[in-house]
Amino acid sequence: MAYTIILGNKVYSSWSLRGWLLMRPFGIPFDQKVIELHSPDFARFRDETPPALTVPTLLSRDGSDTLTVWDSLSIAEFLHERHPEAGIWPADPAARAAARSLCAEMHSSYRPLRSTMPMNMRRQYRTFTPDVDAQADIARITLLWRWAKERWGGGGPYLFGGNFTAAEAFYAPVASRFRTYGVKLDDVSQAYADAVLAHPATAEFIDDAMRESWVSEKNEMDID
Repeated sequence: MAYTIILGNKVYSSWSLRGWLLMRPFGIPFDQKVIELHSPDFARFRDETPPALTVPTLLSRDGSDTLTVWDSLSIAEFLHERHPEAGIWPADPAARAAARSLCAEMHSSYRPLRSTMPMNMRRQYRTFTPDVDAQADIARITLLWRWAKERWGGGGPYLFGGNFTAAEAFYAPVASRFRTYGVKLDDVSQAYADAVLAHPATAEFIDDAMRESWVSEKNEMDID
């Protein structure tokens, strides 16, 4: 079995970071293909990889057969079924249910934060102020972080203890946004965000992002 994961610009693509972090921290071998978003190459990817329309998309090859898995939640569950020993989800059933709930909420919610604070790993703004709706999203996310760490963290750096899980993969782009936009966090949330960004797999992705030359004006803000 061989995997290829198709990603968008690492500087800007939050969902691509999630896909990467569902594989690299868990020792699952894969090849990658990075495509510039909103480009002819991206349109070609859609034409050549039906029915996927989004990144990340995972191609799983077994002999002559190729299975296309798209959407990060689907990728998380697919990889968990194929590699149950990897620890993508917490082992404890209650913690696993909580982690899935956290990831599902991240997947479907927080539109104000997403739209007004797009991921941009190159930038660190000093004068940005989130609007009221984005502030509400930030408050909700940090509440969930504190809740999970208090109940299941056990003093470890991550939401469910000492092991990096899918929950970290899903919230890593949020941690990146908080750093980019200079969001002031409570001590527990700041320590968690720092731990996620410092993980070797996240750091590798960020290093790759910094070497990209693509620029997307829709993800850039003309502020300090």
